[in-house]
Amino acid sequence: MNKTRLEAFSDGVLAIIITIMVLEIKVPHGAEFSDLVPLLPIFLSYILSFIYLAIYWNNHHHLMQTITKVTGGILWANLHLLFWLSLVPFVTGWMGENNFGPNPMALYGIVLFMAAIAWHILQIQIIKNHGKDSVLAKAIGKDTKGKLSPILYAIGIATSWVSPWISGSMFVLVALMWIIPDRRIEKNIN
Repeated sequence: MNKTRLEAFSDGVLAIIITIMVLEIKVPHGAEFSDLVPLLPIFLSYILSFIYLAIYWNNHHHLMQTITKVTGGILWANLHLLFWLSLVPFVTGWMGENNFGPNPMALYGIVLFMAAIAWHILQIQIIKNHGKDSVLAKAIGKDTKGKLSPILYAIGIATSWVSPWISGSMFVLVALMWIIPDRRIEKNIN
């Protein structure tokens, strides 16, 4: 099986996830800028989640460039990733609606943590299918960012009940680590 359907399906799901997320931002009933102030936590959580989804989409695009054939394992691993990403609108809304409360922050972190694990599983499946000398295996190397991200998510989850600001800082830090596109794959393809 070739990768075209996998890419198209994944792109479609991510587009729907972003659409659902933006539709959750309710329009205020007033016409003054001050009427937007209560929406600030919702908007901030939307921005962070949009950045995360953009990072996943961007890196997914690069990841798909390493695939020459798709197996059932790759399909299921990709669906596993999309499952966790599909929960982003829910946890984003809950976090924003509740002003970054401890439980919503913890659940947001759990979803991010599980998406990171799902990403790792997808990489494992691709390497298993394409071999230890594949483009992806060479590109990943030590994968310092990939190993550090779940640790920072775990710290963010653990600190959500101590300080939502520390927790949120961990989630922002991971996004900042990945906001610059991962060029390892590009370098190994070229």
